[in-house]
Amino acid sequence: MQDFALQVENLTKLFGPVAAVDGISFAVARGATVALLGGNGAGKTTTISMVLGLLLPSAGSIRVLGEDMVRHRYRVLPRLNFSSPYVDLPHRLTVRENLTIYGHLYGVPHLRQRIKALAGELELEPFLDRASGKLSAGQKTRVALAKALLNRPELLLLDEPTASLDPDTADWVRGYFQAYQRATGATILLASHNMTEVERMCDDVLMMKAGRIVDRGAPAGLIQRYGRATMEEVFLDIARDRARPDKAAAQ
Repeated sequence: MQDFALQVENLTKLFGPVAAVDGISFAVARGATVALLGGNGAGKTTTISMVLGLLLPSAGSIRVLGEDMVRHRYRVLPRLNFSSPYVDLPHRLTVRENLTIYGHLYGVPHLRQRIKALAGELELEPFLDRASGKLSAGQKTRVALAKALLNRPELLLLDEPTASLDPDTADWVRGYFQAYQRATGATILLASHNMTEVERMCDDVLMMKAGRIVDRGAPAGLIQRYGRATMEEVFLDIARDRARPDKAAAQ
């Protein structure tokens, strides 16, 4: 029997009459990297927010690392983490202060040593005691990465982790995530608009549109099925309602 890090069944989120997420079901195997793709408003961030326990579902269920996120999310929250360039750390606090506060929230043991180790790996030492609001975009990304890995998460949720980064920094960030996953066996759920990133990092892709999963498959399989050369072309076919293969049904 396959071991899943994440299981979602008939997940729905309503905002008034609007179904931001409309009855989706999927499972993510432990150790896999799965992309959650779709245009703006497809429901990706809402789905991630429910997986994190930040939003309560209107219907359906979510199990993370074997625990029901509606009933027992506090049992599993210390075992997952999240990174997004759209969520800023408090600007007035220094990098060290921010990491210390989040470390206590996650119950990280030997926190000073953990911050020191991450600061070395991610080259944070020169600005550890600088206010977070005074960092460059690349520095903020490194700090966000340190925050996301403080508790050595078993499930890592990434929302556009390399948005607005230059190609060199973005490539470094992807490589770091991949190295972390190889070393720990962590599971990654990735929402991204960078299709090169998806092709490089992901074992499986969930294509969302209007709150529903409209297709699923490995990047190479989707490219072949749609008769395209890249995932970007597949993405555009789905986003623009171009003809889809007969077998392209959500699983």
